[in-house]
Amino acid sequence: MKKTFVKIISIILVLYMTLPIMASATVAGEVSRVSVTINGDSATSRGFCWYTDEKAGTDVQVAKIGDDLTKAQVVSGISYWSMEKYVHKVVVDTLSPDTRYQYRVGDSKTGVWSDIGYFTTPSNTKDEANFIVFADVQASSEENFQQAAKVLQAAVHTMPNYEFAVGLGDFVNDCTNEEWDSYFRNFSFINMNTTLVPVAGNHEGNLQWFKFNNMFNIGAADESATVTGCYYSFDWGDAHFAVLNSNDMYPMSASQINWLKNDMNASDAQWKIVLMHRALYSAGKNINKPDTIIMRNLLLPVIDELGIDVVFAGHDHMYMRTEPVKGEKVQEAETITEFWNGESTTFAVNPDGTTHILPSTAGTKRYGVNEDAIPPILENSALSRDTKDGGVFATVSLDSNHFVYKAYMVDDETGEKTIIDSYAIKKTDREPTNDDYVDLPTDIGSTAEQHGITFVVELLKMLVSYIKLLFSLF
Repeated sequence: MKKTFVKIISIILVLYMTLPIMASATVAGEVSRVSVTINGDSATSRGFCWYTDEKAGTDVQVAKIGDDLTKAQVVSGISYWSMEKYVHKVVVDTLSPDTRYQYRVGDSKTGVWSDIGYFTTPSNTKDEANFIVFADVQASSEENFQQAAKVLQAAVHTMPNYEFAVGLGDFVNDCTNEEWDSYFRNFSFINMNTTLVPVAGNHEGNLQWFKFNNMFNIGAADESATVTGCYYSFDWGDAHFAVLNSNDMYPMSASQINWLKNDMNASDAQWKIVLMHRALYSAGKNINKPDTIIMRNLLLPVIDELGIDVVFAGHDHMYMRTEPVKGEKVQEAETITEFWNGESTTFAVNPDGTTHILPSTAGTKRYGVNEDAIPPILENSALSRDTKDGGVFATVSLDSNHFVYKAYMVDDETGEKTIIDSYAIKKTDREPTNDDYVDLPTDIGSTAEQHGITFVVELLKMLVSYIKLLFSLF
């Protein structure tokens, strides 16, 4: 009896000592913060990024819908230490256009994998694109991340055929591990199930060195520094998108400006769209600040020169859309109403100018309209308003001749979705490409003198703007 008792106690002790090991083995290399982003050719390549608390393998399996994902080829990448965790990055560049994919990320040796995610590649022959735009989640608490996630859930319900999602920066507030965990936990339904197009915001860029680049696997432009974010571009349908890093400023570097000119002049796409965080047109609280004035003075003439159709931006947590503007003046355009995709839609026909859109915030931190915004902000506005009752998302559908934009607000209390704005453009002709364009230098060494001169000139112009503003107040 005594021996039996001793054996039982021994078994219990062995199990007690083994259980922690078994438990830790089940979570070793556990995957979190999964995202799939634009990285190179949107039709054939994607960047995958995720985190683990412990050192683990860096593997991705990708398969077409209907194929056995567990038997797909394993593609491996790199991992490194950041924010007291391990970052894992893999680029898969052997994808087929116009295909729906499934994937999982993790460690093929231990068999620890993420949940299955999905994304779609665009066609090389179709001209359509459907996407969601949101800005400035910028939450600090689980409750506020959950509230912002409800806004994006409404977006997915509104446009179930969306192919990618644009995040216009400020995904978090203080860039802590806790905030990033909360963001990815609440937004996994979109981050894992589409291609994300992230824009660097100031809350993950300024004084948060390399954190934006460590959170997403983006194919940054060759000369793009990744200290405060990065800039890059991609095509989808008949649209070319340039994603700017507005943290690269005081003023925006000559390298980035030259890259933007080269990038847009090399594109023969019908639609040219710029995505950035700090807005060039905003009636929010930040528009009168020196850094914004400098950026506007520098960048608006470039936007005009390149014939950009639409600029999407965030940062100021209020809603604004301009009329088509060029040279900071409204450009009147003929309108026509016709059925498109089964809906009566009024289009601005061949507008000669750029429409600037600030789709407020998907989060709970919101600003009012700044009635003292520098001229001609309010004069060029088609709609400026606060969104104090709810978060906002936008949808865009386009083909070679049509661009249709809609903005929706989701009520905080009821969850009711209301359309707050819409705008559409129709193009009846196509701009010729600039075959005589010669690429400008984009490396820091070659652009240092240009940057220095620009800095002095824009600083003086900003001071003049401030003096004029002060005189206008008296």
